[in-house]
Amino acid sequence: MKNLALVFIGGGTGSMARYLLGKFLNNSTTGIPYGTFLANILGSLLIGLILGYFAKSENLSQETTLLLATGFCGGFTTFSTFAYESHLFLKSGDFLSFAAYALASIVVGFAAVFLGMWLVKFI
Repeated sequence: MKNLALVFIGGGTGSMARYLLGKFLNNSTTGIPYGTFLANILGSLLIGLILGYFAKSENLSQETTLLLATGFCGGFTTFSTFAYESHLFLKSGDFLSFAAYALASIVVGFAAVFLGMWLVKFI
C-alpha cells in the first residue's frame, strides 16, 4: 500500500507540473504543443538521471525510485497527449508539423534519457 501511495503522490505532482507547462507554453494560435514537448523531454532527461544514478550507486531506495521515476516522471510525461496532438496535426493536414513533432519528440526524448544516464557518470 505504501508503494501505491508513493506512485500516487509522485504521479499527481508530475501531472500538475505537466498541466502548468502546457497551460503556459502550448500555443493555441499556432497549435504547436511546446509544453507537452518540453514535459516529455525534461521527463526523459530526469528519468535518465534518476535511473542512471540508481544503477550506478544503488543509493536510491526502491521507494524513492517509485516516487520519482514511476510516479513523478510517469505523471509528468505523456504519451497519450503526444499521440493526440500528433493526430490533430494529421487531421488538419499539417503533415510537416506532424513529422517534425513526432520525429523530434522521439529522437530528442531518447537522446535526453541517454544524456541523463551519461551525466550521472560525473556525479
